[in-house]
Amino acid sequence: MIIWLNGTGGVGKTTTAKELVKLVPASRIYDAEEVGGMLMRVTDLPRLGDFQHWPPWRHLVVETATQLLNYVGGILVATQPVYVEQYWTEIRSGLEKAGVQVHHVVLHADHDTLVKRIEEDKEEYAAFPNSLQWRLDHLAAYQGALPWLDHAGDVIDTTHVDAAEVARLIADKYRLL
Repeated sequence: MIIWLNGTGGVGKTTTAKELVKLVPASRIYDAEEVGGMLMRVTDLPRLGDFQHWPPWRHLVVETATQLLNYVGGILVATQPVYVEQYWTEIRSGLEKAGVQVHHVVLHADHDTLVKRIEEDKEEYAAFPNSLQWRLDHLAAYQGALPWLDHAGDVIDTTHVDAAEVARLIADKYRLL
């Protein structure tokens, strides 16, 4: 099984994932962004502005998740925003074809809350100095994706709920405890 946490920067995907793996036995975080990081080191790939635009990223995300689950079992908690509906469809259908049960959770918060959280995330900027502007710039893409995300996943508003409670809601919803 995979619990895919979608949503924009500042919504609480990583923090929620950490809380969820504390609650759920045999669960572990799967950061699909690392697959993109690996591909970015490959020379001569076209520069498309985002590694998600590379078809190999989507295929490798599915293959990596499937291989991990076949090797260690349990539950993967993925923390990766996907704003292009076609890309999500490819990933979800690839996982399901491989026999992986997928629960798509869209974490949401109002715009002002997101901006505040992004601007206050000092730990993120210490590690990745350019991420502040990148995350702020991607708020519009997230807003543009909301119409299909509202129908493609279970939306949880994190505006006034902390990550531990969001993790508990997810664990209860999918009967993971």
